[in-house]
Amino acid sequence: MRLLVAQPNHEPHLEHLLKEMSRQDSFDAVLYPEGYVADEASVKTLCEVAKTYKKLIITGYRNSNNKDRALMIHPSGDIILERAKSPMDEQLYRPSVAEADGLSIGYLLCVELLQGYVGLEGQAKSLDFIAHPIGVGMFSEEQFELWIEEATRIAVKYNTMIIGTSHADGSYRNCGISIPISYWIDSTGQPIYISRNDTRSRMINLDTRQVNVLD
Repeated sequence: MRLLVAQPNHEPHLEHLLKEMSRQDSFDAVLYPEGYVADEASVKTLCEVAKTYKKLIITGYRNSNNKDRALMIHPSGDIILERAKSPMDEQLYRPSVAEADGLSIGYLLCVELLQGYVGLEGQAKSLDFIAHPIGVGMFSEEQFELWIEEATRIAVKYNTMIIGTSHADGSYRNCGISIPISYWIDSTGQPIYISRNDTRSRMINLDTRQVNVLD
């Protein structure tokens, strides 16, 4: 599978994603950050986009109560994973795995990374990869290192790749500090790439482990 990993700014009308679809012959799926889809009406638009371009879309959206929710859309335009974000003091919500054309894909929404080590147990016999849409960048170098360490632990435990990406703009609770992050860690816990403060999109090939940074 060829996956486009994007780090857009927050925006209301999917402009970045629609522009990236011009590269449609180069990828099979896209990974966009938590909350990239600004409202429920845009979810319907995104389903049509997935169907038109025949692309798997992995991201997150904001509902009418301004709450983040998980979202994965099949190339047919059908939603195959949709749920609330897990509260931090509870277990990871289910489903956190979706099946798409023979692939078993794990899903962790932003801070759910800290619940995934235990929370993904029993949801699939094996995972082809885990997608990790992140809302905004890290608020400190310490958090950056912690999340990479936790992603590495999860990759090794489930013997699978994990891929994460955040928005290029915004900060946690508007604290004014943000380190945009994008990463890909393989099933042995080795980083294929870790991006800090480089918000260009990346085209990655899950089979060959190639990474191309896009202008």
